[in-house]
Amino acid sequence: MGPGSPKMDFSFMPSRLLEWYAAAARDLPWRLRIPNPYLTLVSEIMLQQTRVETVKPYYTRFIAELPDLPALAGVSEEKLLKLWEGLGYYSRARNLQKAAQAVMREHHGEIPAEREQLLKLPGIGEYTAGAVASIAFGRPEPAVDGNVLRVCARLLNSRHDIADPAFHKAVRKHLQRVYPEGKCSEFTQSIMELGAMVCLPGNPRCMECPLRDKCAGFKAGTAPALPVKKAPAARKIVTLTVFLLRSEQGRIALRKRPGKGILAGLWEYPSVPGRLSRGEALAWLNARTLKPLRFRKTAPHRHVFTHLEWHMAGWFALCLEESPEWVWATPEECRTRYSLPGAFKGFQSDWMTEK
Repeated sequence: MGPGSPKMDFSFMPSRLLEWYAAAARDLPWRLRIPNPYLTLVSEIMLQQTRVETVKPYYTRFIAELPDLPALAGVSEEKLLKLWEGLGYYSRARNLQKAAQAVMREHHGEIPAEREQLLKLPGIGEYTAGAVASIAFGRPEPAVDGNVLRVCARLLNSRHDIADPAFHKAVRKHLQRVYPEGKCSEFTQSIMELGAMVCLPGNPRCMECPLRDKCAGFKAGTAPALPVKKAPAARKIVTLTVFLLRSEQGRIALRKRPGKGILAGLWEYPSVPGRLSRGEALAWLNARTLKPLRFRKTAPHRHVFTHLEWHMAGWFALCLEESPEWVWATPEECRTRYSLPGAFKGFQSDWMTEK
């Protein structure tokens, strides 16, 4: 990692963290006495960039509908995305299914235990491969995510950019050296748990930490300011005009997004780029012979993606005609069949409450 990099010695971690974890671990639905590789894989994919409390109900519903690898491999994309609706980052769901199909095809339906084999599956990166190998199969394979990097950066009082692959690689190598035989699953989860519950971003609970006396960041008073991260790039702003179109029969206009790009293949309300005035919005409707009976502006909504923000204006129209340009779905079908991304959820009350 270059001159001046702190020496990495994590040999003190296993005994302390395992004792702490045995007493402090949360009761989570995917933490089982008897490891289940499928459940571990599903939970770890869901937990990527998503909070535990958000994931819990989705995980429970997903496993109830798709309890094993063959069920996931064979489910329709429509149902898969509906089960994932609201979790975001929908490519995770598609890659999870592709991984399940690859396991069925290439590994006789058995998720491989080796990290190298896991890395060959669609959508499985270094972190997920380590998590599955360690948690589900008891292998000495670190699962190095943001929580783990934060813990290690503070222990070392390191000002190294944690996005640097060299730092990531060094942390993984030195953690792997101290994995306790027979306790690999618990050790991996204990580091994750420490980062999630104690070694928090910005406001660490240092006085609750079992590693406090070994933490160089705590001793130097720098822990809250660590780890060092490169400033994120400014998000691009995109303006849209969204149309909430409801027919006299009570059906709602939906269209499917393109198969590539953001929210690929999901359903949405019809929309156009830019912000249309009342006259422009009416002209857009009339060009499609929708014959609006009522027409009004809705409250605007904003949705934030990782590198992008949608600023959305909305128009509601009660229409005499149903244009063949779109699918017209009942409220029940919208609830149970069509997966509508969270970006559009703020508009739902506009067509559900209109009389």
